[in-house]
Amino acid sequence: MKTLVGVSRVPFLLLTPACVLLGLGTAVWETGQVNWLYFALALIGALSAHISVNAFNEYFDFRSGLDTRTQRTPFSGGSGTLPENPAAARQALVWGWFTLTLTAVIGLYFLTVRGWGLLPLGVAGVALVYLYTVWVTKNPLASLVAPGLGFGTFMVMGTHYVLTGHYSWAAFWASLTPFFLVNDLLLLNQFPDVEADRTVGRKNYPILWGRPKAARLYVAFLALAYLSPVVAVALGFLPAWSLLGLLTLVLAVPTAQKALRSADDLPNLMPALGNNVLINLLTPVLMAIGLWLAK
Repeated sequence: MKTLVGVSRVPFLLLTPACVLLGLGTAVWETGQVNWLYFALALIGALSAHISVNAFNEYFDFRSGLDTRTQRTPFSGGSGTLPENPAAARQALVWGWFTLTLTAVIGLYFLTVRGWGLLPLGVAGVALVYLYTVWVTKNPLASLVAPGLGFGTFMVMGTHYVLTGHYSWAAFWASLTPFFLVNDLLLLNQFPDVEADRTVGRKNYPILWGRPKAARLYVAFLALAYLSPVVAVALGFLPAWSLLGLLTLVLAVPTAQKALRSADDLPNLMPALGNNVLINLLTPVLMAIGLWLAK
């Protein structure tokens, strides 16, 4: 059990319900109804997908030797579970496959009750879970946008679809905020691991461009995360109440400043990584609350 909890990275799983709640928010705003069974299944499927990608990441990083070269922080470098207990590596791999299978089974159920429109999103999501560590982390562009696709596009729009039976522009525009924020979450978390990641063939923008230039990319994505709902409200795709998410700008502005000033000063950068987590958790939840209030 200790191994399963460790490789699942339980403290990081809070991001999943935050993103799923945003999909619930767009569904409630559009229809005023909630099938709570479908919502519970969607949440379980999303959580099991998140656990699966974490378990695969732990397994493949252990097998590549990356875990022994990484200086772990509260936000990066893995859980340390397998280096402390190498005999549990196979257990981590089996756990990754089990949770991915659970996600696929829930997805198949929704295909039968909600239609085949969910299939492209589901197939892409399952592929992303498995390929993240073995391929995505070795491609700079994929490494940049894959996290946001998983937690923004797939989770928010997927939740909306299973609750309503259709996609919508509201769900798409709402998904852009976690798309940019979660991309930024992983981008900033790559800063402490640059040297170690380079030794195992990973390719991301902090490695290719250096941390200072990658910090400017981080700030650009952060700006787009907050600009997206403003544009959506202006175009009429989201209600003004969804702008509650802008409240986290009080965290985002100093975090952006810290990232720019301390990109190569990792001890000073650590508070920015912590604030970055809070921004990712609070912003979609506040947007979801705004969508519920607007109904």
